[in-house]
Amino acid sequence: MRTNYDIIVIGGGHAGAEAAWAASRLGADTALVTMKIEAIGRMSCNPAIGGVGKGQMVREIDALGGLMGLAIDATGIQFRMLNRSKGPAVWSPRAQADRDLYAREVRRLLETCRGLDFVEGLVEDIVVRHGHVAGVNLAGGLVLHAPIVIITTGTFMQALMHCGERQREGGRVGEQAAAGMSATLANLGFELGRFKTGTPPRVHRDTVDFDVLERQPGEDPPTPFSFVTDEISQPQIDCWITYTTAEGHDLIRANLHRSAMYSGQIKATGVRYCPSIEDKVVRFADKPRHQVFLEPEGYESDWVYLNGLGTSLPQDVQEAFVRTIPGLERARILQLGYAVEYDYVPTRQTKYSLETKLVDGLFLAGQVNGTSGYEEAAGQGLLAGVNAVRKLQECEPIVLRRDQAYLGVMIDDLIARPPDEPYRMFTSRAEYRILLRADNADDRLTPIGKEIGLVDDDRWGRFERKRILIEAVERELANQRVNGKAAIEALRHPHAEWSDVADQLPADSFAAVPAEVQEQVLIRAKYHGYLERMVRDIERLQRMESYRIPCDVPLAEIGGLRVEAREKLAAVQPLTIGQASRIAGLTPADITTLWIGLEASRRST
Repeated sequence: MRTNYDIIVIGGGHAGAEAAWAASRLGADTALVTMKIEAIGRMSCNPAIGGVGKGQMVREIDALGGLMGLAIDATGIQFRMLNRSKGPAVWSPRAQADRDLYAREVRRLLETCRGLDFVEGLVEDIVVRHGHVAGVNLAGGLVLHAPIVIITTGTFMQALMHCGERQREGGRVGEQAAAGMSATLANLGFELGRFKTGTPPRVHRDTVDFDVLERQPGEDPPTPFSFVTDEISQPQIDCWITYTTAEGHDLIRANLHRSAMYSGQIKATGVRYCPSIEDKVVRFADKPRHQVFLEPEGYESDWVYLNGLGTSLPQDVQEAFVRTIPGLERARILQLGYAVEYDYVPTRQTKYSLETKLVDGLFLAGQVNGTSGYEEAAGQGLLAGVNAVRKLQECEPIVLRRDQAYLGVMIDDLIARPPDEPYRMFTSRAEYRILLRADNADDRLTPIGKEIGLVDDDRWGRFERKRILIEAVERELANQRVNGKAAIEALRHPHAEWSDVADQLPADSFAAVPAEVQEQVLIRAKYHGYLERMVRDIERLQRMESYRIPCDVPLAEIGGLRVEAREKLAAVQPLTIGQASRIAGLTPADITTLWIGLEASRRST
């Protein structure tokens, strides 16, 4: 079999799939190494894509030419737009997936990539020569050679699963841990940290009393994730809502000492914003109940995912607790909830390109960087794959700005402020969220995807036709009058809808405007004033963002900088003054001193 490649991707989860997709579609001969080929694209936890902040990232991945949006559109079984009652800036697409169909679709999409091979095996060691990656050694003796390696091991590095007092090695039920990878990275000089995540029990659908549950239907018609999906044609199904009870809370309190989290058995830090049911009962003791979402795992699946009940309680307690919940009195658990501890690499050791600082050609993406969630992992995987190819081509890496994308916010947060708990995206993390909407991800990022080479001619043609039509409609609305003022001005009224204005205008001008164009014109009109002010703010900030820090300037030698500032600058290695300004612990005075020092250095050369 083939053993020489341009790029090797370790891990077939969401980060690995996007990295392999990007690298191979950009022309690199790529090997995707995974412990089980059938596990590529598998959803370890909830059978869903998107959500608040996360849905925006999936739209961005798609706008750049990634695969996640395509995969969920083909396999989603319920689509919803969260936060519809609020402004468009926080509208967030989310979809339930058929778990098995989703993994199959990811694999099918990857199989369309020329130059991409799947290699089943366990990586035991990364080959490094004189500080540069040279390949990987697999269990059994096989050696793969490549100048670039992307690690996307998810929750599998030195992974340990906990269910009550019981422990076993593995990053997911039925799959072994990547035991050797942690030792390999430690031997290369990397500092490792340890995080925790968890998952809830799944129950058999035939043992659920749906008649007493609150029905949660999807959107009709469903809104696709991908900008190249015309419509969602597959059948849509319902989800359901129920609540925990005081009886169940009492049961948990009486058994906290048997929870792996509360017994001291788990030492790692967990996801603050996705607490276990034990955490909820303890931290929110005044709440009489907590919401539970029942999410079917597929059209033909008997499994129902109990979203909101992540736990590491032992089996007998889980079974008793679940049966205290209305509608689940007869529930039969098919898979117990459990917690997973795993190693990660703190991101102060990583560049903005997602290449490591210690080893040339070694990239990290996904939960190995301390993030949580499929969407965060996929976004990193896509950017790591792109930047790996650009390194081969000796091109500058793609580093998205905070005003360009949630993906840019995430990478900047990770590198400038390395997380001490699993990182999760929220709309509140983005200071430019009015600009970074789910609906305009194509307008923001598809030109970048085209420049990179990931956006094909079909996608680009669709984007251009839409953009031209939006601009034409806006010009026409500026020329038409409604109640004595320009029609575009009438659309800016807070309560105005498209039909309120369009119905008063010549039908031949506006009757055939597609719904997606109507939505864009309406949103752009309503946010017009905000966006004008925001663009001015961004232009001012761009002076700092565009002021690049030369790589050959020793920051530690710039006079006037505090010792702590020098240490932090050396650790993060920011590319611009803007990135330096967001490093935790640096003061405005430090940034001014840095700027003056760089200017002095520039003049002297």
